[in-house]
Amino acid sequence: MKKISISANRRRFLRGALTAAPAAALAVTTGSLSATAQEQAGNVPYKPVFFNQDEFALLSALADTLIPADETGPGALEAGVPAFIDAQMNTPYGQGQLWYMQGPFTPDAPPEFGYQLPYPPRELYKKGLAEFDAAIRQQYGHGYVELNTQQREKMMGEFEKGDQGSLKMATIPPAALFNLLLQNVHEGYFCDPTDGGNKGMGSWKMIGFPGARADYYDWVDQYGRTYPLPPISRG
Repeated sequence: MKKISISANRRRFLRGALTAAPAAALAVTTGSLSATAQEQAGNVPYKPVFFNQDEFALLSALADTLIPADETGPGALEAGVPAFIDAQMNTPYGQGQLWYMQGPFTPDAPPEFGYQLPYPPRELYKKGLAEFDAAIRQQYGHGYVELNTQQREKMMGEFEKGDQGSLKMATIPPAALFNLLLQNVHEGYFCDPTDGGNKGMGSWKMIGFPGARADYYDWVDQYGRTYPLPPISRG
């Protein structure tokens, strides 16, 4: 099998993402995203329904930095990840109906206590993206979208460090927004295309995932061999 050179960004992304891929590939949404999926499949320019244009441009830039396109496969933009996240915000998930949202909230609680902010995903994104962009503008004089690749990667590293990094946001803890973003990018990149992401099943093709095939029992114990059939969507 030919060894593929993988960029540092993609290697780091996939190391975390592949552990969540089976769950993400099965079903991430609780609402119908068929219109979004059709837009993606038909290469129709996506028009955000929850985020405004500036927020969507920032979300797209962040997703592109997390998983850029390279010789190994499509990036987040090619996979339609920003559109997937946008559509999720109008589902019960985005509205926080799938989370325990009762107080009291203790923002400085240990991670094992779970999410500790009073904002459902859609509100966390709205407030967090605005505060993130304000912090970038204070440091560079313009927003994250206008940064060059090296600056974007540097600030993504600070973003990932959370409270330990140099990125200071007004009220939203950087780690809370970063973790939500990373999780949703994972989901949008590896989900079934009927959920609005993974356009053209590009990520499945890249990793050799068979998708929603009903039966590939004959290949379960054929280790080291490449599965010869393309993936299929459940749609």
